[in-house]
Amino acid sequence: MIESPQIIQTSAQLAAIIPITVPRDQIGEAMMPGLTEIMTAVKAQGIGPAGAWFTHHLRIEPEIFDFEICVPVTAPVKPVGRVIPGIWPSMRVIRTVYHGPYEGMGDAWGEFEAWIETQGLKGTQDLWERYLVGPEVGPDGGLYRTELNRPLAE
Repeated sequence: MIESPQIIQTSAQLAAIIPITVPRDQIGEAMMPGLTEIMTAVKAQGIGPAGAWFTHHLRIEPEIFDFEICVPVTAPVKPVGRVIPGIWPSMRVIRTVYHGPYEGMGDAWGEFEAWIETQGLKGTQDLWERYLVGPEVGPDGGLYRTELNRPLAE
């Protein structure tokens, strides 16, 4: 289930980023080690996390996921391992929040994309998901909350 989508203006945010390109069936294997690596780096540098972590999906194809694991930070991260500094730019986005387990994200994105189309809006190719509440609250996926964001094409 998704909440009513809204169009909002985001603010620029410093971020620590790990770029990842993997076959679709390996995203689960890449996600948690990447998240552990990036969280270790930002905590060791004393600059984060400064908010919920997110993934920026640059390109989603049937065979490949080209994305970035991102963590908001309070100061530029010093590169370490695969972690690099970045700035998440200010932009206008269409946003909703999905309530449910990660397995339902595909359907949630489908519902969100259908809403965008019926409104006559056009998003860019990329998208991002911000993980507000997840497995840290326990195994009940019904408690999870994931923010879905699609930048507006100007």
